[in-house]
Amino acid sequence: MNRLLGGLLALPGCVMAAEPVAAVAAPAVGGGVAGQLTQLVLGLLLVLGLIFFLAWLLRRVQQAGPAGKGQVIELIGSRALGPRDRLVLVQVGNEQILLGLTPGTISALHVLKEPVQVPGTEQATPEFAQRLMELLGKDKDKK
Repeated sequence: MNRLLGGLLALPGCVMAAEPVAAVAAPAVGGGVAGQLTQLVLGLLLVLGLIFFLAWLLRRVQQAGPAGKGQVIELIGSRALGPRDRLVLVQVGNEQILLGLTPGTISALHVLKEPVQVPGTEQATPEFAQRLMELLGKDKDKK
C-alpha cells in the first residue's frame, strides 16, 4: 500500500510534498543496485553478441558472392614500386595485361603476347605442411 501511495505521489501531476516520495524511493535504489548492475552487464553482453553476429553474417554474405574462379578478370601478380605505386599483372580472357597503378590513374603498360606461367599455390601448400610435420616430429613416413 505504501509503495502504491509513493508511486502516486511521484506522478508529475500531483502537488504534494516531495519528502515522502524520497523516503519511499531511497530504499528501492539501495536494494536495486545489484539488479541494475546485472541489467547493465546483460545489456553489454547483448550488444557485443550482436556486433559479433553481424560481423560473422557480413563475412558469410561476402563469401556467398561471385566465386573468384568464375571471374573474367583474374589477378596474376603484383609488385610494389613505392609506397603508393604498383605494377599489376592481370589476365582478361586469354590476354595478360601489365598495369601501372598510381593514386590517380591506372595505365595499361604492356599486353603480353605469351602468357606468363605462374606456379600454383596448391603445390607449395603440401610441401610446407610436410616440412612442418617433420619439424614437429610427426612425419607420417617415419612411423
